[in-house]
Amino acid sequence: MYNWSTNTKRLKKNPEEYTIWKLEQSINFGLGNNKLNKKELMIYFSQLNIDPEKKAYLNLILYDKKPTLFSSKKSL
Repeated sequence: MYNWSTNTKRLKKNPEEYTIWKLEQSINFGLGNNKLNKKELMIYFSQLNIDPEKKAYLNLILYDKKPTLFSSKKSL
């Protein structure tokens, strides 16, 4: 993956931060011919800063769970 706006050499010094950044970039801007690593995605899922709808979709695929996007409040 080529990214002109981020110093990837500096990011690679911290493997966890680099992995999270790479996952976010791939999800937000496309994978090209690559695939996401499911194991990495599951490990860092809660730390990803991505669109809530994309995150809900990935949650459904990974864990077979429907997320609650809206809090359901019962009226009295």
